[in-house]
Amino acid sequence: MDAVVNATAGLIPSSDSDDTKDTSNSVVTFLASLVINIAVALVIFVTFCILRPRLRRVYAPRTYAVIKDKRPEPVSRGLFSWIPAVLRVPDTDIIQQSGLDTYMFLRSIRTMFIMFAVISIASAASILPVNVKGTMKLTGLNSLSMGNVDPRSNWLWVHIGFFAAIVWWSLWNIVGELRIYTHLRMWWLTHPNTVSKAGASTVLVSNVPKSLANDESRLRDLFSMFPGGIRQVFVNRMCKKLTKNVHTRDKLVKRLEKELTKYAIKCKKLWCKSQDTNSPYRPPARPTTRNSWNIFAKVDLFEHLAAEIAKCNRFIAKSANNMDSMERQSSALVMFNQQVGAHMAAQTVLDYRPFSMGQVTAGVNPDDIIWSNLEISPWSRRIRGYVTFAITVGLTLLWTIIAAALSSLVQVKSLANFEAFKWLRGNSVVLGIFSGVVPSLVLALLMSVLPYILRLLLYIEGTTTRSQIKLRMLHRLFFFQTWNVYLVTIFSSSIFQIAVKSVSEPGKIVELIQTQVPQSATNILTYVLLLAFIGAAKEIVQGVPLALRYLVPKLFAKTPRMMLKAEQPQGFKWEAAIPTHSLIFLMGFSYSFIAPIVNWFVMVYFGLFYLIYRYQFLYVYNDSTWATGGLSFPKSIKQILVGIYISEVYLLLMMVAKLHAGVNAIMRIVVAAGLIAVTVGAHLYINEVYMPAINHLPVKRAADVERTPALAREFPDVLDRSGDIEKMLPESQRCAYATFSSLVPAFVIKLVLRITGSAKPNTVDNGWDNAEDAMPGFAHDDQLFGQRQTRLSMADWQPLATSSNAYLARQFASPELRARAVSNLWVPLGDVLFEDLRREIEYHGQGTILFITQGTDITKAFKVHADTDFELDRAESSNRAELYKRMHNNET
Repeated sequence: MDAVVNATAGLIPSSDSDDTKDTSNSVVTFLASLVINIAVALVIFVTFCILRPRLRRVYAPRTYAVIKDKRPEPVSRGLFSWIPAVLRVPDTDIIQQSGLDTYMFLRSIRTMFIMFAVISIASAASILPVNVKGTMKLTGLNSLSMGNVDPRSNWLWVHIGFFAAIVWWSLWNIVGELRIYTHLRMWWLTHPNTVSKAGASTVLVSNVPKSLANDESRLRDLFSMFPGGIRQVFVNRMCKKLTKNVHTRDKLVKRLEKELTKYAIKCKKLWCKSQDTNSPYRPPARPTTRNSWNIFAKVDLFEHLAAEIAKCNRFIAKSANNMDSMERQSSALVMFNQQVGAHMAAQTVLDYRPFSMGQVTAGVNPDDIIWSNLEISPWSRRIRGYVTFAITVGLTLLWTIIAAALSSLVQVKSLANFEAFKWLRGNSVVLGIFSGVVPSLVLALLMSVLPYILRLLLYIEGTTTRSQIKLRMLHRLFFFQTWNVYLVTIFSSSIFQIAVKSVSEPGKIVELIQTQVPQSATNILTYVLLLAFIGAAKEIVQGVPLALRYLVPKLFAKTPRMMLKAEQPQGFKWEAAIPTHSLIFLMGFSYSFIAPIVNWFVMVYFGLFYLIYRYQFLYVYNDSTWATGGLSFPKSIKQILVGIYISEVYLLLMMVAKLHAGVNAIMRIVVAAGLIAVTVGAHLYINEVYMPAINHLPVKRAADVERTPALAREFPDVLDRSGDIEKMLPESQRCAYATFSSLVPAFVIKLVLRITGSAKPNTVDNGWDNAEDAMPGFAHDDQLFGQRQTRLSMADWQPLATSSNAYLARQFASPELRARAVSNLWVPLGDVLFEDLRREIEYHGQGTILFITQGTDITKAFKVHADTDFELDRAESSNRAELYKRMHNNET
């Protein structure tokens, strides 16, 4: 414990020495942080504006690397033209292009921005003048805080009234946002674009008893109890030898592509040289390798790799024909005929035995499943859960020591004690820079490592899908940040000052609480400043992706396939971003009534991030493994409620600290406690009314859509006026209510619409991303599951309604069982120069190796070029279809 106190002591301001006088609460510190953050952010921002039109690969990959229906409108090359362009995009276009998860995330950021915009204006008009005119004679930024108001003054009622008003308005906003989200989620769940996917009506069942796993007829009978019955049951199978062969085959194919590409460049160079010198062309020597059974003998590398690939492909083909002989796992995928049947199964107790079939997940995608975790026993999964939770708690406490130690190392007082840093003493400008910027920067860098550790722990715990890992990380990371960033690091100065001084003078503890705690406002300000300006600028400039986009192709992408993969848009780190934004809300809300200047910078934070995220999600991010229908939004709401609770407890403690002020103080305590009671009531209401309807499809919604299918296409009426489509409001009004009804009363929106002649703030395409309009009755492999959104997704169309059971069984199998016994080599060997080489490799591949030479070539500079618009998936599927056709003709 002494080590913790000593390590954290470096964060505590001290006033014992004039030379090492702490400046963390001075105007100099604040202004230094503000100027540095704004200056750095402006440089980065201008850099982005200059580079954006020139580096499409980094700043607009979604304009070419996703399917056409998902591509946004291009932005002109103007320096700031992207700002009005992204703000003009209707919300429904964001849902269509990026999904409901993205829209609800953006909506939460926008809601917090509007909330703090109103809070900032209200605080400036009410409590800020009271603080400035306070009689406690505080100086610097402290003169703007609640600590400058005499605890016996009746002016404290202004702070109480202000906080009560913003709590009520915030709760009203939260309830309104959940009401709107519930309607949007029901619309998303029942929309034809979602329902047409096989994954929408499929559940993943874990911990299936062996008696059922080995008898599919019994498993089928069990799930046939639900409405509509089931279409097919897929019991997962395990074959370690097959898994090893598939991985080996893929490595061999990757190596063969690399060697062939390298050899093609050499041949092209010699060919051009022979043409220039009018000399005969002689191909270069082909690479060799050691024989696997005779290390002293060398064999042709191309022939060796082709033969090994053929051997693996033959084993894969043999395994595909003998799936029944593979060991059955204790998990299964069940496809229902109706979507509501899948959602009812996910909410039902399936077995009376402990843990038997206790984990059922609806709306699964095979690419999202962590197949290696399906075979973990329920007892092992629970034990792992307890262990990883204990590790998380221990890590939280350990991180407290690490963060405090690192922060103390960069404290000005610590540095000034060293001979080399004596020049820091008395230098207020440098002291302000170090106190305001460096600790926050070290803390931010330290926290960036945490998500990777938490993700690994959840994987070890046995979580069955990647989406669940991300959703579960939201709360764990928020808890971690709330403790280590908010309570320990930022408040350590106030808490330890109170603890240390109250030991020698216990009678002054009340005075210390009301004077020391508000002084942590500058720590809040510097942290928010860092993330608001430098954090937002870092997000938009994409420094690491910018480097990787150009370094990876040059240093590591040596084949067309690797180059095309490097061009794919990156995904968004949901599990790290959402808790961070919730933490900033907590910081701002808890200090909204204590230091109102914080409100303005929190407003700037959310405003900047909202603008930047709109651009990023429209033009940069393309998350193929995150399609939960906005399930992260309710978790974000819960974190906001935690922020409100902590703020209310904080107010109550502040009022208790002023208890000696008389009867007024008692009344203020009663009001503060009443606010907590109101919030608890609102929380219970939310849990009872909205949370049960969020995770699964309500039966009434399914019945309404079955009775009136057009309801599934129409944008929802979030005011619950009527379930009858003929009585629904006009489309533009429904969009307006969905956008603004959580912020202002409905009658205000109605009045504005009447004055403006029913203005149309958003437009809705009723055929939103509807595959049926483009190709009726058909769904591609990726449309079956609805998560991959790359532009390489237009081949292998299959009628979903009439797909064979064998076809569906393959699509819902593990990646190893889905592997094709054919290898496509995408290499720049299209020239007639390489005809003999292709024929030779195909011969040694024994009919299991095919070439794709379109979409790639060798440039005049003898570099490999890959066409980013080339649809590789379509070419590979076409190759396979041609091979199967030839095989069928040979058999007949």
